[in-house]
Amino acid sequence: MSTTTHTTGPEAAGPGDSRAVREAMADRLLRAATRSGAQLVSEAAVLVQGTAVLADPIAGAVYSTPATAAADGVHAAAHPQDHPHHVQRPAAGAVLVLHPAPTMPAEHVGLVATTTAALLEVRGQRAAELRAEQMRLHSTLLRLLLAGHTTSVTNTVRAGGLTHVTLYRLTGPDIPTAHQVLWRAVRPSLAGHGGACALIGEVDGELLVAELHHGSDDGRVLRLVSRVSERHNLLAGLAGPLPLAETPTAHADAAAARHSATPAHRIVPADAVGTPQLTRLLPPGPYTAWARSVLSPLTPDHRHLLLVRLRTGSAPRAATALGLSPGTVRTRLRGVAALLDADLDDITVQAHLLLALRAPTRGEGRGEGEGEGEARPDTDREGRPGTDRQARPETLPGGILDTDAARTWAVGLVGGLEPHLRIALACWLRHHARTAPAATELHVHRTTLTTWLTRCAERLGQNLTDAAVRAELHLALEATAKDGDDPRALPRRGGRTYRRL
Repeated sequence: MSTTTHTTGPEAAGPGDSRAVREAMADRLLRAATRSGAQLVSEAAVLVQGTAVLADPIAGAVYSTPATAAADGVHAAAHPQDHPHHVQRPAAGAVLVLHPAPTMPAEHVGLVATTTAALLEVRGQRAAELRAEQMRLHSTLLRLLLAGHTTSVTNTVRAGGLTHVTLYRLTGPDIPTAHQVLWRAVRPSLAGHGGACALIGEVDGELLVAELHHGSDDGRVLRLVSRVSERHNLLAGLAGPLPLAETPTAHADAAAARHSATPAHRIVPADAVGTPQLTRLLPPGPYTAWARSVLSPLTPDHRHLLLVRLRTGSAPRAATALGLSPGTVRTRLRGVAALLDADLDDITVQAHLLLALRAPTRGEGRGEGEGEGEARPDTDREGRPGTDRQARPETLPGGILDTDAARTWAVGLVGGLEPHLRIALACWLRHHARTAPAATELHVHRTTLTTWLTRCAERLGQNLTDAAVRAELHLALEATAKDGDDPRALPRRGGRTYRRL
């Protein structure tokens, strides 16, 4: 928000109806418009002997004279019926709000409002002519940033001291319009402001926002992205802050997080994806040792690839997130599967690997006597510590899910499901979230199974399209499994569907 003070002159003391007075008013506004939008709004406030605010529906107050009128102007733009004494005009994608002095004639106030709004439109059109070139430059800089040319980007934006990036990846039905609205709200400058610089562009059909800063951001861009997402039905993934050199990692993590976004939660941070309460309930010693042993054959690149695959739910989606071809991702995943000697399509393996990847990092959860750089596998194939054999992802260390805390978590997650819904959900998860083969095993129609799954999602309050959520539900169902959780053990009614018990 910008604000400018102005000293009231004799020309503004009392408006008349003469042509000379109207021309003088228009001339004052025109001269102010040649200087800046803030000066134009300030001049309008002087001419009506009151307040003037240019309110944007996303960004809030763009210009305000005086500054204390900003909140009142924004509220008047959003709820004009509550402010009958304010005069409003649409202007350059925003709303000009004037609150004149009570002695100001309505005709004069209307003329000031109309002339100011028209000049703001002219300034907006001029800015739009330059905006296309600026947007193309931003898109080019974003591609360079993703390619690892961080020095070239920071030199271009004259922000050599910026060290970290927070990245947003947004998709929705009308990305070009959302791009224009977000651009006007953020008003990005290559010179940056407040120790940060925002880059906004359309890259490969999605809206990409990169905020460069000194390690932490002030939340301004997040608030604006959130408002635009709500208004234009966008879904977004957020990653960071991360060092600029790790921008490609942030790019992939943001795409993985976006797969967990829903209309109820439109922006999902990458560090909140697939991070259930369960990991904090497991005994840290055996859990951390098992995780290190399971993942010991993998390089950091392997682990990141595996994490993106598990979070997105499929190789093609992981390929999109990583900017690689599906064939390349499948080939690399086959190499990871060989190193782990595991079937990466098995839901149990997926759930256990997510647990392993979520385990405390180096220096956290270590027992006494464990070295900081120790990489030796700590468990055998049954999860018992003390051997040099690599642990298997199919099997958790004995007893870590048999604690009261883990059982309470599992019951709290899936304990409210009726038997036929538990069985349907478990079967569907075993069939890689595919309805047709699960319905065949259950001997029910696909529509029936779809209806049951919808009920599961409603009663659990979970998004079943989220691969991380499905893995957590599988663990909870396994931890609370009962002897009767077998389709063949349930009596039927009508030969095709389960009887309600």
